[in-house]
Amino acid sequence: MIQSLFLAHGSPMTAIEDNEYTNFLSNLGQSIKPKAIVIFTAHWESETLTISSADTVYDTIYDFYGFPRELYEIKYQAKGSSLIALKIQEKLTGNGIKVKKDTARGLDHGSWTLLKHLYPNADIPVVQISVNASLPIKEQVEIGKALQGLGQEDILIIGSGVTVHNLREVKWDQTTPDSWAVEFDEWLIDTIKSRDMASLYNYKKLAPNANLAVPTAEHFVPLFIALGSGNKVDPKVIYRSYELGNLSYLCLQF
Repeated sequence: MIQSLFLAHGSPMTAIEDNEYTNFLSNLGQSIKPKAIVIFTAHWESETLTISSADTVYDTIYDFYGFPRELYEIKYQAKGSSLIALKIQEKLTGNGIKVKKDTARGLDHGSWTLLKHLYPNADIPVVQISVNASLPIKEQVEIGKALQGLGQEDILIIGSGVTVHNLREVKWDQTTPDSWAVEFDEWLIDTIKSRDMASLYNYKKLAPNANLAVPTAEHFVPLFIALGSGNKVDPKVIYRSYELGNLSYLCLQF
């Protein structure tokens, strides 16, 4: 059985850095051997949940600017899987969730910056799925629940986002975390571990510093999709650090 993951993709620089976090990702990939990967990425938003469905090699999307040339030379040449995409479509539609397919979009940096360290050989099929950040948290969890059981088929589900993601508040030269970011993550961890779903659904009112931590929800909602898809084991924090004062690298396993 493979457990679902929420992983922080952080800055695009993650793709070319060699640090504690990228070493964690490399070791994590070595410990998990899936037959396919399903990844919900914060950098693909759509009103209707959209599933990549092709068997060809993905293009690598450079959906950022102003970074070193080396970053734009990376090619993560994983293939898709129309068969896995169909399985996901059937599970979602069977639970009343409207979806559509996409046969042309490449992998954005919410996906390939992580996958480059997890599975550098790009030899595992990847199905990328969009998010709709406007849906309530409860509905995000329900999307995940519709995919429960994939882990028992050795399919790895990843929610790729960031819990504290406010680029207006980052501090470029700061090496210690802001207390408000730490407090938000602490509340989130405690609430997830206690499975207090009612409070999670109402995090905007109940979580400390929620407006600072989550000014927009696209990076936050992949967490709840991963949570919903989990295999009914106790949630576990598998990595935690901060960069630039308040950019969170909190990662969880469900």
